[in-house]
Amino acid sequence: MWKLFKRLIKLCLLIIFLAVVAAGINVYMLATTVLDLTDSYEEETSIAPECILVLGAGVNEDGTPSNALKARLNTGIRLYQQGIAPKLLLSGDNGQVEYDEVSAMKAYALEAGVPEEDIFMDHAGFSTYDSIYRANYIFCVSRCLVVSQKDHLYRAVYGCERAGIKALGVPAEGKEKYCEYYGKNYNIREYLARAKDFVKWIIKPKPKYLGDKIPIDGDGRATEGD
Repeated sequence: MWKLFKRLIKLCLLIIFLAVVAAGINVYMLATTVLDLTDSYEEETSIAPECILVLGAGVNEDGTPSNALKARLNTGIRLYQQGIAPKLLLSGDNGQVEYDEVSAMKAYALEAGVPEEDIFMDHAGFSTYDSIYRANYIFCVSRCLVVSQKDHLYRAVYGCERAGIKALGVPAEGKEKYCEYYGKNYNIREYLARAKDFVKWIIKPKPKYLGDKIPIDGDGRATEGD
């Protein structure tokens, strides 16, 4: 009985330690990136962004963007149309034939009048980490705007900094929340995801898929079906 009690004590202490570490990581990540988030479109020109990176967020059963993803796309497209950056980089999950976030994002941008040559598609953006790693490694991005819901942007902008990308985060417009896609456990998920990404950016493992470089200053049609 005493041995079992000691094991439970050790387990509790380990859980408390991990919780404290995760909390510290979250505070650090938010504190170091909060100044790199802005609602003012006029400020983004200060970094001369090469592109607007719109992160994927799920699609509906009919293949159209979810409300959370539409909010991101609307913001990204608006920045493009204002001439803040010359290219859109749409990064999402296309790991299965029947699930394709990126094609839905491109179709939405085309319908809004964005020329096809200015739309770059990253079909292997399976996670925030993968999207940012590939933005730098595959698309040679060194300066960008990142668009997502505000709570998600903290780790996205932090990842850009770790990848060597000078970035500003622009919260998606409207009332749509990232939790619409992930449900009521969103806050816990994002809390843990920040800690996970913090560790990954220390280790910097290569994403599952890389490939040939496709510089962002080229023609986006080269990424069709990539």
